[in-house]
Amino acid sequence: MQTNKDMLITMPVSRLLLKFSLPAIAGMIVNSLYNLVDRIFVGRIGGLAMTGIGLSLPFMMMLSAVSSLIGVGASALISIKLGENDKDEAKGLLGNAITLLIVLMLLMTLLGLIFKVPVLKAFGASEATMPFAVDYMTVILYGAVFQGIGTGLVNVVRAAGQPVKSMVIVLVGTLINIILDPFLIFTFDMGISGAAWATIIAQLVTSILVIQHFLSEKSQIKIELNKLRLRLVTIKSILSIGFAAFAMQLSSVAVSIISNNALKTYGGDVAIGAMTIINSVMVLFLMSAMGVTQGAAPIIGFNFGAKRFDRVKQVLKLELLTVSSICTITFILIQAFPVMLSSIFTSEPDLISKASTGMRLFLLMLPLISAQIVGASYFQAIGEAKKATFLGLLRQVLLLIPLLLILPDFFGLNGVWGAGALSDLISSLIAIASLKSAFNNLKKLENGERG
Repeated sequence: MQTNKDMLITMPVSRLLLKFSLPAIAGMIVNSLYNLVDRIFVGRIGGLAMTGIGLSLPFMMMLSAVSSLIGVGASALISIKLGENDKDEAKGLLGNAITLLIVLMLLMTLLGLIFKVPVLKAFGASEATMPFAVDYMTVILYGAVFQGIGTGLVNVVRAAGQPVKSMVIVLVGTLINIILDPFLIFTFDMGISGAAWATIIAQLVTSILVIQHFLSEKSQIKIELNKLRLRLVTIKSILSIGFAAFAMQLSSVAVSIISNNALKTYGGDVAIGAMTIINSVMVLFLMSAMGVTQGAAPIIGFNFGAKRFDRVKQVLKLELLTVSSICTITFILIQAFPVMLSSIFTSEPDLISKASTGMRLFLLMLPLISAQIVGASYFQAIGEAKKATFLGLLRQVLLLIPLLLILPDFFGLNGVWGAGALSDLISSLIAIASLKSAFNNLKKLENGERG
């Protein structure tokens, strides 16, 4: 019987990427439905309720950023350690990841509950939208620790050679969320808080399933009590590798805050709701691309650790081609059917109009962003934290934030939409150059191994 280790080293890369990516794609799409289903149902409550979710989004991104900091960092290192056949160190990484997620998420919950009102005001909440945002964010904070364990550790399940299991775990949680949403929002008349309760109940189930997996005999690495004790060297390793994903999502928080305030100034509360719809559509489509990179990451990490640089290069080429195709198809659909896509989330004409116009402009450079997505994921998978962090921060911090502060003064609301397209263009060109350098370096390493 072929083991996971044998499969990662010997299976043709096209089959291997398909085997790992399909469950990851399904898992990412299903996982995105947590928030998308909420928005679809909440959109039926009204435009201000949709804006309330948009205002809560930065804090939800902060929770996701902390989850990625630990989950992505630990999963990348575990892939490498399994490639080196160092299971004891892999168990240590898993144990420290669990402890860190619990501690950090509890801290985030406490801070969020204390400062939620001033935080939401900073995010751009008005008197009309504040009640919706408070109701939604308060409940989400109650379940933060479940989000951390569930979404953080499902990456480790995949990295440890169980991509199908990770998909099933996420699928179960999402189905629970979808089923609970209409009952809690409408049948029990809980409104926007009902959507939040549906989400955290689903995340609780997901976290239970993840922990059960790592306690079962089917897991390559298991939870051991003595490995839960934090070790400084392990913490540093996890934070170092995970920082790229953390920084990328944290920068999204800054972008969301700045864009919310610009949107409120130049387009009012409706414009914030429009951006919520744009982000929802983008997430819905680009989850496939993110799934490919998540599927490729453990393959790249394992083979890099095993010094099979020829296979790393093959996977990287195929990953780039696949993600480029997904981004191009997404671009065509968005440019052709923006009204139809906006109508999924709302029936209000003004909101549909603003979302449709913004969608076409903000996502104008989608065909090029594959280099950003693949580049940051690749350097993270091989442990080059600085390069991954740079590519992660380039678009959001170094380019998009300054453009959001400058362009709206000259072009109003269209300046907000245009800032997204221009930052994508510049950062994609730089990412393309970085990937070209990566291919050259792999070729040198491959020749060195053969020599």
